[in-house]
Amino acid sequence: MTNTLDKFFTFLFYRKGLAIFLLLSPLLIWLGVVYLGSLFTLLIQSFFSIDSFSGVIKREFTLESYYDLFRQSTNWDIIIRTTTMAFTVTVVSAIIAFPIAYYMAMYAGPKLKPVLYLGVMLPLWSSYLVKVYSWKLIMVKEGILTWCLEELGLMHLLDVILSLPVIGGTSLSFSYIGMFLVFVYIWLPYMILPIQASLERIPKSLLEASSDLGGGPAQTFRKVVLPLAFPGVVAGSIFTFSLTLGDYIIPTIIGNSSYFIGMAVYTHQGTAGNIPLAAAFSMIPIIIMMVYLMIAKRLGAFDAL
Repeated sequence: MTNTLDKFFTFLFYRKGLAIFLLLSPLLIWLGVVYLGSLFTLLIQSFFSIDSFSGVIKREFTLESYYDLFRQSTNWDIIIRTTTMAFTVTVVSAIIAFPIAYYMAMYAGPKLKPVLYLGVMLPLWSSYLVKVYSWKLIMVKEGILTWCLEELGLMHLLDVILSLPVIGGTSLSFSYIGMFLVFVYIWLPYMILPIQASLERIPKSLLEASSDLGGGPAQTFRKVVLPLAFPGVVAGSIFTFSLTLGDYIIPTIIGNSSYFIGMAVYTHQGTAGNIPLAAAFSMIPIIIMMVYLMIAKRLGAFDAL
């Protein structure tokens, strides 16, 4: 038995391509059959329709589900609302994450850096639902945030923010602003880490060369650091944008009753039982992310991952 195993491993040692294939084959089968297969099934389902009288799915090729999707203005509102929120969360996350990542990569010492890594990673260790419900309790009218603002005499500022049209609400926990804050908090680590990794790759010799050539700190940052770190920003934006685009739990728990794409898909396939329309709705974020990934690839984002 041992002899046979030795011969087998020797055979693989001289055929590295075959060895790599055997090692990767379980993952490839998983991606090919389970993941890609489910996406293909979803695509096929979107070309079916549902009988309006009996509620039975008609398994005949038709574009009726896509017609129903795009002819209703409410669906367009859902798509625009979700995409706008994803874009806004991504931009603000990048603005907040860059200084943190910059300090971690450029200034933090060997003792402080692990502490900062722990601070960034620690929120990821707790339950997603626990974090969302914790934020809901913080932002309700009787929550700690309202109490702090009352003690500081800043309650009028919160009232002004909540009175803003579209983004305001009865309280932070029932407003787009509150939803936005929770999205930024939940996905911020996914933006910090790729930016920090891209900043770590910048050779210190380039910064020294810029200084030797007369470049000041601001000019060095603008001409050297930012262009080299930008692929990391785009890489982080892939996570924040896609995760916000497909999330349905935060819009369900935080915010008003306005629908997002994930909520619409959940409602159509669950409560309404209209699986073809839910599948057609599911293709929207997939198409948006395909376009987004093509742009990100051109900007060198995959090199920063």
